[in-house]
Amino acid sequence: MKIGLLLHELHQDENDLAHELLRVSERHKADHEIHHVARDLARWSQGHVRTLADLGERFGTRLDPDPVDETRTAERLRDKAGELVGRKPQAALLLLRDLREIYVKAAGLSVDWEMLAQAAQGLKDAELLATVQSCHPDTLRQMRWANAKLKDSSTQILVS
Repeated sequence: MKIGLLLHELHQDENDLAHELLRVSERHKADHEIHHVARDLARWSQGHVRTLADLGERFGTRLDPDPVDETRTAERLRDKAGELVGRKPQAALLLLRDLREIYVKAAGLSVDWEMLAQAAQGLKDAELLATVQSCHPDTLRQMRWANAKLKDSSTQILVS
């Protein structure tokens, strides 16, 4: 069934977004807002991964319920890199690139959630539609956060 393919794509993309958010969180540890909010937003995507894995079974798609997570070794390496980068000018430009990447990934996910919503309506599948209505707003908030931070950071970094 084609729904299974879309669920697989969503599952992979949610994992990718969670990974990107965690990576950005660690890379920009000196910026406490970026660090903490990105981690919170990553947990939303990790929850979506679990939800999609549960849903995949109904559509004949086996998806790993364990979302991507950080290992202790990688976390320590990122801690050190975050300390070294700090608030240098290169880190500021890197932040803009990272926020853009988060925005683009979240925007792509939003489109996937929209396609799944349309499929759920066509199938008259209330459970599938409820899942979309639960998860998609989180993705939209992730996208809006990245966009707002990108605008704010662009003004601070590029104008000053």
